Amino acid sequence: MKRANSLKEAAPKAKGTVFTLNSPKAKKVSVAGDFNNWDTKSCTAKKDAKGCWVVKADIKPGRYEYKFFVDGSWMNDPLSASVFNIYGSLNSVVEVK
Repeated sequence: MKRANSLKEAAPKAKGTVFTLNSPKAKKVSVAGDFNNWDTKSCTAKKDAKGCWVVKADIKPGRYEYKFFVDGSWMNDPLSASVFNIYGSLNSVVEVK
């Protein structure tokens, strides 16, 4: 049993994709996209002391479209490239390698 604990502790931590949004006045922020079936509740961000929201998501390599969900409204990532979606609006894009 001691060996199993040692192996577990030595295993590398899962790498994740970090999403950040500077929005000091926001009350609740999450990120949703192709990688989580646009679920606004599965990737909830946490706000730091400077008003920057951060969330880390474990995403398999690939190209994904996403948006931030800020206080009940969709918002594109101002630091990301955007593409048109099937509804004629824009989605942000992330490439995970």
